[in-house]
Amino acid sequence: MRAADLEDLLAEETRAWRRDLDWDFLPTAQLVRRYVDMESLAGFALASGSRVVGYAYFVSEEHKGLVGDLYVMEAFRRQDSEDRLLGAVLNALRRHCRVRRVESQLMLLEAALERPLPEAARLRRYERQLMMIDRQRTAHLAPRAVGQVVFQPWNPGFQDEVANTIAAAYRDHIDGDINDQYRSVAGARRFLRNIIEFPGCGTFFGPASWLAVNADSSRLCGVCLASLVAAHVGHITQICVLPEARGRGVGYELLRRSLTTLAQAGAGKVSLTVTTANRHAVGLYESVGFTVRRRFAALVWEGL
Repeated sequence: MRAADLEDLLAEETRAWRRDLDWDFLPTAQLVRRYVDMESLAGFALASGSRVVGYAYFVSEEHKGLVGDLYVMEAFRRQDSEDRLLGAVLNALRRHCRVRRVESQLMLLEAALERPLPEAARLRRYERQLMMIDRQRTAHLAPRAVGQVVFQPWNPGFQDEVANTIAAAYRDHIDGDINDQYRSVAGARRFLRNIIEFPGCGTFFGPASWLAVNADSSRLCGVCLASLVAAHVGHITQICVLPEARGRGVGYELLRRSLTTLAQAGAGKVSLTVTTANRHAVGLYESVGFTVRRRFAALVWEGL
């Protein structure tokens, strides 16, 4: 297929991301067009006559596959349409890429938390939330002093240490079940590179990304990374604190600084995603003023 075949589909999906999630999908759509015309994007299209009305694409890396996106136009959206695309992707990953684990977080997949999905016997679902806060609420957040912790703006020189911090913070954490990149330093490096270099989570915004440094050891104990997902919408792509530094307000102060900087940069809203079972994190976000915008499923197939 050529990118031109997907124009109507991508245009509608771009509108849907803006309407439902306050997210500018255009940079991702442009990448899809480029890779399709380079014949370097693996996936499937759903056609009605000569018109493409749905698509799904995937990538494989080492031992696992990722469903990058799946979207069916509203006029043609039915459970069997989405399932045909998803089933084709899972089958291709198993047969041609030889992977046994597949991960996906498809925020626009209809009713994925409740309804039957392909390969159900090998599927685990995790409820996640897209939460959002507006600028008026962030203006009232008071600074919090944290003893023996210094807060510093993002510094690329800390990138390796940030990866180590992410891996340590998510050890034995439910989010490591959802995204296995959290389980190792090498995986955290790939995760960090994706956030900084690619538009899947928006455009990385260094000024609103903050580091927490232990004053005694000069080692990182927490990090909050931010991006811009639309002209006036920010997104917290990652926030984590080492176990030994938790319960002291480090996470709150990292988040407050990122939200304040994003507001100063013109962001009228800021979003983030969180696993519902991570009650400590959900409680922090609710206390700051975040509310739920959308619930969606993180999907993991194991043993395909």
